[in-house]
Amino acid sequence: MDRLVYIASATAARLETAQAVAANNLANASTTGFKADLLASRAALLQGDGWDSRVYAPVTGAGLDASAGAVTQTGRDLDVAIDGDGAMAVQATDGGEAYTRAGNLRVSADGMLQTASGQAVLGDGGPLLVPPYQSISIGHDGTVSVVPDGQGPAAQAVVGRIKLVKPAPGSLHKAGDGTLRTVNGATLPADAAVKLTPGALEGSNVSTVGAMVQMIETSRQYELQVRLMQAAEKADQASSRLLSLNG
Repeated sequence: MDRLVYIASATAARLETAQAVAANNLANASTTGFKADLLASRAALLQGDGWDSRVYAPVTGAGLDASAGAVTQTGRDLDVAIDGDGAMAVQATDGGEAYTRAGNLRVSADGMLQTASGQAVLGDGGPLLVPPYQSISIGHDGTVSVVPDGQGPAAQAVVGRIKLVKPAPGSLHKAGDGTLRTVNGATLPADAAVKLTPGALEGSNVSTVGAMVQMIETSRQYELQVRLMQAAEKADQASSRLLSLNG
């Protein structure tokens, strides 16, 4: 019976992880630019002394769904959506370079262009600093322009250009702070072919219905594993009673 218990308990542990991933995806169904997390596992024989008679389900990889979310027009000057493949460079919490498709930007009190979560948006020479302005605009190529305080439209000036990159498929993974990083840790070069849609935002690519169905299916599979463990316990107890009777 120990084989049945081991297989059922190992499967239940992986289902708990899958449920957590699905719950996190569902919680971020309305998060701007969010990419759904993916989890992969497989059946493998437990290595060790004796015969390979026990199976467990190790996680073989965690990735993300890189497909684009729906784009919604907002009309806000600091909202941008990335057209097609691509990403925007931001400064990670550790000081390195990271990437995001969340284009709901803001200007901090000290004039730094930031994402909604507080990461500095990078330009060609580092973080983009915006002087006091009465109007601001972001072009399709990422150029940030302002009309300084107290001046007319003719005084519009370019303060920098957002660094836009085009990562290869499968080359990014999600970091703990929610940004995207290259798998090999390399910094991507700017790509002039990547364009923005000003005044729009890309939503999450999580399917709410799909995530809920996945959670229901995972919950039912978990209940099945629990019932298998309970059945194994009852069978073990019955075997013990038979042995005691024979004794």
